[in-house]
Amino acid sequence: MNSWDVAMDVVNGCLRAGVREFVVCGGARNAVLLEVLARAEEAGKVRLWRHFEERGAGFFALGRMMETGEPCAVVTTSGTAVAELLPAVVEAFYQARPLVALTADRPGESRGRGVPQGIEQVEIFKGYAAWGFDGWSGRMPVHVNVELGEDFEPAEAVFAELGEFVAELEKLNVAGLARWLREDIYQGVVVMVGGLEPGEREDVFHFCCDFGAPVVADATSGLREALQGLAVHDADRVLKERPPGKVLRLGEVPAGRFWRDLEALERVSVWSVCRNGLPGLARETGVVCGDVGRVLRGLGGVEPADDALDHLVDASKRAARIDEMLECYPDSEPALVRTISQFACLANSVYLGNSMPVREWNSFAQWAHPVAEVRANRGANGIDGQVSSWLGWTAEQEDAWAVLGDLTVLYDAAAPAMLQQVECAGRVLVVINNRGGRIFERLPRLEQMSGRAVECLTQPHGADLEGLAKLWGMEYLRVRTADDLDAFEPGEVAMLMEVVPDEGQTAGFWRERR
Repeated sequence: MNSWDVAMDVVNGCLRAGVREFVVCGGARNAVLLEVLARAEEAGKVRLWRHFEERGAGFFALGRMMETGEPCAVVTTSGTAVAELLPAVVEAFYQARPLVALTADRPGESRGRGVPQGIEQVEIFKGYAAWGFDGWSGRMPVHVNVELGEDFEPAEAVFAELGEFVAELEKLNVAGLARWLREDIYQGVVVMVGGLEPGEREDVFHFCCDFGAPVVADATSGLREALQGLAVHDADRVLKERPPGKVLRLGEVPAGRFWRDLEALERVSVWSVCRNGLPGLARETGVVCGDVGRVLRGLGGVEPADDALDHLVDASKRAARIDEMLECYPDSEPALVRTISQFACLANSVYLGNSMPVREWNSFAQWAHPVAEVRANRGANGIDGQVSSWLGWTAEQEDAWAVLGDLTVLYDAAAPAMLQQVECAGRVLVVINNRGGRIFERLPRLEQMSGRAVECLTQPHGADLEGLAKLWGMEYLRVRTADDLDAFEPGEVAMLMEVVPDEGQTAGFWRERR
C-alpha cells in the first residue's frame, strides 16, 4: 500500500474513533499525513492547530481535552520528535484523558539500524498508552504508529463520517464504600476534594452538603468558595494536629500537604473516588474508579456525618488570623496572591501551575466570589507543559488567566508561539517571580544540605521576563505592590504580568505561620 493510502486509512480511523482536533508538528516523514489532514480540514471534518515543538504540542492537546472532553491527536514526524510526547502522555494517563499520539515512522526494515530519525518507536509509551484503537477504552492515551515510505503521491481524499466518542464505563461496585461511610463515624470524617470535571461538581456539592462533614476543597474542584460553610481553614495544620479517623477523597489527588502526611498516618482509613482508579498513596486504601458524580449517585442517600472532631470550631477565627497576616505583610508572596485573586476571580477561567501557586491559591485566594472554572495539571505533579495546557484549555476563551511560577514558565517558554492561534482578548499570564524554585526552601532537609547543593535544588536565575513578553508580542506589567495593579488594564493583546514579591516580607510571613 502506498503512503497516501496508508495516511488516508489512519486519518479515517481517527475520524471513526471520534477524533476531530489535531495538533500538527511538521516533518518530512509525516508530510503525507499533514496533507491528508489539511484536506480533511478543508472538507470541514477536522480542526487543525499547528506547533513547531512536540512537547508543547502534546500539552496543548491535553488542554483541548480539558475543554472538549473529547480525544485530541498530536501528529509528529519520526525519531526523537516522538519521544518528546512522553511527558504529555504520562500526564494524560494519570488524568485518564484520551490523548492520541499519531506518530510517523520509518518502514519496519529500518528498525535497529541506526538510520537517521529512526528510533525504536513501537510501544515507546508502553505502560502509559494503549497500542492502537482496537480495544481502546477511551480512558487513557493511545499510540497510533504509522510506517510511511518515501513516496508522496497525493490522490483523491474520501473521508469517513465522524464517529461519536464514548469512553468505556466502568462497572461500579460501591458496596464497600457505602459500608465504610456508615461505620465508625464517631472517629471523625473529612472530605478532601481534588480536581473535578465540570459534570461532576453538582453531585459533589450536594453530597458534601448532605454529608455535613468538614471539607478541604482544592480550587481545581470548582467548589472551593461554594463549600465555604464546611471548609477547614488552615487545613494542613489543623488536620495534622487532630487527624480524623477517616478521609474520603473525591477527584484528583489533593494538593495540600496533609494528603502526603497520610502516608505515615496509617491509622487514618482512606477511600478515594477518582477517574483513574489510583489511590494516590503508597499504602492500603479503598478505591472506586469512575466518574465521581456517577459513583456518588450510585451510593444513593448518605447518613449525615457532621463534625465529630470539631474541625470546624474556630474556623472563622483561623480565617481571620490569615487575613490579619496578609495585611501585616502586604507585599509578601501570599498577600500578592490574595490581591491577584481579587482580579482573576472576575475572569472567565483561572489556570494554576505547580506547585507553589496551587497551594498558595488554595490557602490564601479570596473566598467571596465563586471561581468555578479552575484547572491545573496535577496528574503527575510536574511543572512541564503548564503554559501549553492553559492555552489549549482556553484557546477560544476571552479573559482567561493563568497563575504560574517563574521556573514553570521558563520551562515552557516556547508555548506562547500559540498565541497567534488562540483568543487573546483579556488573556493574562501571571508569573510569580521569586527567582527560582523557592518552594524547596521550606523543606526540613534543606538545613542539612550544603550551600552548593541548595543552589542546585532551587535553581536561582536572573531571567528577564519582560524580554520574554517582548519575544512573543505580549503586553507587560511588573507588580511589586498592590498599588502597581492600578496600572492593570486588559486589552486585545495577551499580557504577561510579572509579580515580584518582597523577599523579606515573604520570609516574615512564613516565619510567623510556623
